[in-house]
Amino acid sequence: MFTLVLHTHLPWLAHHGRWPVGEEWLYQSWSSAYLPLLRVLRTLAAEDRTHLLTLGITPVVAAQLDDPYCLEGMHHWLGNWRLRAAEAASLRPGDATGPAPASAPEALREFGIREVDAAEEALADFATRWRHGGSPLLRELVDADTVELLGGPLAHPFQPLLAPRLREFALREGLADTRHRLAHAPTGIWAPECAYAPGMEHGYAAAGVTHFMVDGPSLHGDTTLARPVTDSGVLAFGRDLTVSYRVWSPKSGYPGHAAYRDFHTYDHRTGLKPARVTGRAVPPEEKAPYDPARADAAVDAHVADFVEVVRRRLHSESERIGRPAHVVAAFDTELFGHWWYEGPVWLERVLRALPEAGVRIGTLADAAAAGFVGAPVDLPPSSWGSGKDWQVWSGEQVADLVRLNEEVVDTALTAVDKALATRAATPGAPTVRDPVADQILREALLTVSSDWPFMVSKDSAADYARYRAHLHAHATREIADALASGRRTAARRIADGWNRADNLFGALDARRLPRP
Repeated sequence: MFTLVLHTHLPWLAHHGRWPVGEEWLYQSWSSAYLPLLRVLRTLAAEDRTHLLTLGITPVVAAQLDDPYCLEGMHHWLGNWRLRAAEAASLRPGDATGPAPASAPEALREFGIREVDAAEEALADFATRWRHGGSPLLRELVDADTVELLGGPLAHPFQPLLAPRLREFALREGLADTRHRLAHAPTGIWAPECAYAPGMEHGYAAAGVTHFMVDGPSLHGDTTLARPVTDSGVLAFGRDLTVSYRVWSPKSGYPGHAAYRDFHTYDHRTGLKPARVTGRAVPPEEKAPYDPARADAAVDAHVADFVEVVRRRLHSESERIGRPAHVVAAFDTELFGHWWYEGPVWLERVLRALPEAGVRIGTLADAAAAGFVGAPVDLPPSSWGSGKDWQVWSGEQVADLVRLNEEVVDTALTAVDKALATRAATPGAPTVRDPVADQILREALLTVSSDWPFMVSKDSAADYARYRAHLHAHATREIADALASGRRTAARRIADGWNRADNLFGALDARRLPRP
């Protein structure tokens, strides 16, 4: 059996800047990855194809896809895309443009005509299906058994470094958030960053989690069978790097092919991306115009190559272990469309071609039910980051953020414990819900998002990442300090103000925080 797993995640971006980092990141991913991916899945579902892939949607992404402000912003963004495409389509030979051949007026005009069609298709799709949020669309796919849904903890924290009480709270609240949105309680999760610390499996079992993802090296590359972790009964599925890296790796993969659209080269007049990769060493000003026919031929070649890679891997692994093998390829969802423009087309064709080649496809839950399970293992501390350890999130480069997270979590837990103790009306009576305590935990969870140290370690918008971590840390402290000084009215006013900026996870309830 072959399983494709997609992990859909972005940090909370609403109300926190637009360009070059902020809401633009959300809208680009939404338009180029999420819209076409769900279109592909709906098309295949209409052909009665089921159990196609395992789809992880983090609670923080689900919150943004349902958020009225984000929905309105997305509609405006799509309209702006349509206008920019129309500008390109109206160019004439004498119009001034950038120095790249792809930005020459005639080439850009042809590209713009195609972009107008793409933008109008996206606008129609969004207006018809998405204006009430992403959850109804996802629920349709889950109800139809098109996908298996994976959940995860609120705000995507790096769990091994998180205080156990907050780790348990984030996971349980994250699973509950998915259940509220989709009327489905996921039993599988994508652990943020595939990060694991010994003992976490028991917390998973207690929360009702039956399986989770790790990277291949966590299982020493032996990923052909899921493995129960210690005596917990919780299964760890490992990403097969031989197959996954064929598509995308830190150094190579299909998206770098010369025929595909170049992600990094912009036409600065219109903000469009009209060039093809052309060559890895070709500077932006020499990039050739994008050619859809050339790209389409490359997609077919890469579909055939991937199918053959999967077939060979399944055969070789089955021979090695003496029984039918299971292969898992896992990627960030945003690869398909956002980073790799042709990715959604490749994905649709692969999901058709694999069964035609005799490859059985199924979800992680299908694999567990079919008995693709081996002997129990003890997993090492691990992640899917550089070095496959924790260095990206705990190394010297982010030591200040590690200290910040520890301080903020301690502040938040102390403040919430004290707040809830004082809210109890009488001994033994139910504690009244406290929006101040809720907001303290909300801001603390946003502070410890794994995105911020990742962006710093990878030097990807590092200033923005540090700003966001410190902003949410400041919010946590500000509310907690007002509460600690006895100024409850002020604490409520401050908490309400931050909630208007970070209006997510409305069902988060501090009363469910495990007691010390």
